[in-house]
Amino acid sequence: MIARYGWSEALALAFAPHARAGHIPGRVVVQQRNGYLVVTEQGELRAKPSGRLMHEALEAGHPAVGDWVALSVNARPSSKPGGSATIHAILPRRTAFVRKAVGGATTVQVIATNIDIAFVVASLNADLNPRRIERYLAAAWQSGARPVVVLTKADLSADPDAQAADIAAMAIDCPVVTVAAKQGQGLEALLAHVAPGETCVLIGSSGAGKSTLVNAFLGEERMATRAIRESDDQGRHTTSHRELVLLPGGGLIVDTPGMREVGLIDADEGLAAVFDDIEQLVGACRFSDCGHGQEPGCAVRAALEDGTLDPDRWASFQKLGQELAAVEQKAERAAKDAGRRHQKAYRAIKQADRDSD
Repeated sequence: MIARYGWSEALALAFAPHARAGHIPGRVVVQQRNGYLVVTEQGELRAKPSGRLMHEALEAGHPAVGDWVALSVNARPSSKPGGSATIHAILPRRTAFVRKAVGGATTVQVIATNIDIAFVVASLNADLNPRRIERYLAAAWQSGARPVVVLTKADLSADPDAQAADIAAMAIDCPVVTVAAKQGQGLEALLAHVAPGETCVLIGSSGAGKSTLVNAFLGEERMATRAIRESDDQGRHTTSHRELVLLPGGGLIVDTPGMREVGLIDADEGLAAVFDDIEQLVGACRFSDCGHGQEPGCAVRAALEDGTLDPDRWASFQKLGQELAAVEQKAERAAKDAGRRHQKAYRAIKQADRDSD
């Protein structure tokens, strides 16, 4: 069964130490607040992390949808249906789509792991926001997956081709596909980006049509959907958990709850990929420390003045760069504070030892 979910010889080799410990492999297919659903050769099992794993893992080390894990199957009373298991370890991740945890913290929230393609989903309605797409793309490129922009609800747009062209001009080196899921338009072209055995993740705002896409792929109403608000064309949360499902063509797809925004963290390479055109302009400035203001030979200011660089795109680049810098500075301060607390505790222990002599 797990071969259908991407199990490979490389994974079997990485799992060997866990096999010797008597554990079995599985892939996390559902993540909820009260635990996980893991697919194994024995079928689907309800699972929870071991106390040791929870104690040793930081937020990024907790199991996530897409993870390959080592489990032990728990004995159960004969009167109880199904099975349960304990997760003891997480196999090394090939890729991971992450965001900064909600609340301004510098910790990482893992959305999905071991993904090959990231479908950045946006609706062709009044809520279409190129700046938000840039943010999603930065996180997608940073994850190690191949991003594809998916523009849904093409049937509601007066000129979907023109809107797609505008997004394509901004999404450098990234395919842009328009779909109308309920009418079946564009689905085949979209699925062509997912090869058998590959895993893709759907990311985007609430109401963008992610769950509708999954239902269209599967040919059944598996994921719950709700209409967007007519007042502002913005969506309402429908999907309440992350779930990995098999596609008819042999690929896999992760549906995720809608996110109004992705807080970037450790995404310098992703940002450079999204704004490669601006990175080249910055490199063409006469001075390496150009502030892009009144300095002579500033390629950025020249591009803004002759219209080859969109001021909104430049502002987005600056905003996201400043956001990343602020997160890094906060992380550095937190690390220094932790170091000082460690040194203080160490000195207190040493002083207690001296006092006891």
